Amino acid sequence: MRPVSTRYDVTDPAQREAGIAAAATAIRAGELVVLPTDTVYGLAADAFEPAAVRGLLDAKGRGREMPPPVLIGSAATLEALGSAVPDWARELVAKYWPGPLTIVVREQSSLQWDLGETRGTVAVRMPQDPVALELLGRTGPLAVSSANTTGRPAATDADQAAAMLADRVAVILDGGPTADDRPSTIIDCTGEHPRVLRIGAVPVDELSTVLEGSGTVLEGPPDQGADAGA
Repeated sequence: MRPVSTRYDVTDPAQREAGIAAAATAIRAGELVVLPTDTVYGLAADAFEPAAVRGLLDAKGRGREMPPPVLIGSAATLEALGSAVPDWARELVAKYWPGPLTIVVREQSSLQWDLGETRGTVAVRMPQDPVALELLGRTGPLAVSSANTTGRPAATDADQAAAMLADRVAVILDGGPTADDRPSTIIDCTGEHPRVLRIGAVPVDELSTVLEGSGTVLEGPPDQGADAGA
């Protein structure tokens, strides 16, 4: 077990750069980081470092059957991670990214990573949080799950995240309380029609309206117990 993490107040300009730099260094070293997002706080690891991803799952008390989603810093990165992305999924991305919408797509078969038992899919999101985006710009894609241990509520501030995870992470980026306590909405885009996997910050009826414009029907019901990420 590693020592208690180093915490940076990234709302303070004097600490922001040092904090993001420290977080990027920790990620590159295969360590875990807590970061703010536009939904709840996230627990992050290098998506392409299997040992770091295993550490993330261990910290949350999860097994490989619950692989973490991946946060990206640019919508263009979706093309490098996903394959056979439907046109209607691209419409959702164009409207809601950056923002609180996670889409599940088929992963590129050439990817050298191990997120767990993904069954050939990956959940991807581009967050609308300046600190998260700046960190992603330095690290590349991150495996990010909600900053909590399994069975406990997702952290909505750095204090809550630290109480659960401080002894498992290298750096905590404190961005203040989150604006919303809802996680991202998750849509499965691997089938013929989109399907709701988790209700979250983007209303389902709003998504249905957007998809109806392209002649696509949003299917449900969602899994109310889903806890796939931030």
